[in-house]
Amino acid sequence: MKVFVSRSIPPEGLTALEAATGLEVSRNSQDQGLSPAELIKASQEAEGLLCLLTDKIDANFMAACPKLKVISNMAVGFNNIEVEAATRRGILVTNTPGVLTGATADLTFALLLAVARRLGEGERLVRSGGWEGWGPLQLLGGEVSGKTLGLIGMGRIGKAVARRAAGFDMKVQYYSRHRVAPDPESDPASNPAIRLVELEELLRTSDFVSLHAPYNPETHHLINAERLSWLKPSAYLINTSRGPLVDETALVAALQTQKLAGAGLDVYELEPKLAEGLAELENVVLAPHLGSATHQTRGEMARLAATNLVQSLQGQRHPNEVNPAALDKRA
Repeated sequence: MKVFVSRSIPPEGLTALEAATGLEVSRNSQDQGLSPAELIKASQEAEGLLCLLTDKIDANFMAACPKLKVISNMAVGFNNIEVEAATRRGILVTNTPGVLTGATADLTFALLLAVARRLGEGERLVRSGGWEGWGPLQLLGGEVSGKTLGLIGMGRIGKAVARRAAGFDMKVQYYSRHRVAPDPESDPASNPAIRLVELEELLRTSDFVSLHAPYNPETHHLINAERLSWLKPSAYLINTSRGPLVDETALVAALQTQKLAGAGLDVYELEPKLAEGLAELENVVLAPHLGSATHQTRGEMARLAATNLVQSLQGQRHPNEVNPAALDKRA
């Protein structure tokens, strides 16, 4: 069976593919994505595709690759794939949940601390040679300990962020379509009052708002101009989830007019392009999609994506199937 890997990935993934019997592996060995036409050409004979969130896998792609049976996405999210089209064609889609939870939660807190304590501004000041020494009014920022953290989405990553917030004595509240049952992990003894609230209450009462919701048509621009206006002027917005959850143009306007104190962003609406004016703002910390960027996490993501691909091609069932109904189409 022929498989194609769309971009250079950590060696753990390639090792897992090469260890599988009966696979003929070809790959793009460059750390740069292929154009849609190049990706189609490289995948036309493939039964399995290991791709990344940056690869657009739509109905046209699938029609041009008629032998395709499995699409293994090296990501938790899969909004780059037209899953319904894949299901209709009997193409199984898989993802890599769980393995990047800790790394993304860590980065969430890194951004939260960095924007509150103005670390980006401070580093730029020192590097530019403009720092003239300590001053009692220099770069005063926001307090983190004891403040209220509002989590939009309470899945694996949201829970992990809540656990980290306990170490800062933060009050945690969350908005989700489903109540999360208290347990020792998501509701630690040092922070027992994790509250489910409505979205408007969360935005109006939180000192920090962190986004951990999936991206879909219902959550597109979940944070828009109106909802940004509900935030306190002293509040901070953190996004390590998906860029299009936020109307980035509206966010720039809110930051420019100081309707909120700042933002820490790892993802962007039209990534890697930024909304006009965002890069010029001092009250934002901008990271280049680093949520899962640790050696251990990316290696495990690659290994899991490869394992998903191999098991699916071999007809083995596993818990990382996004659209198991696709298998019914093959019957």
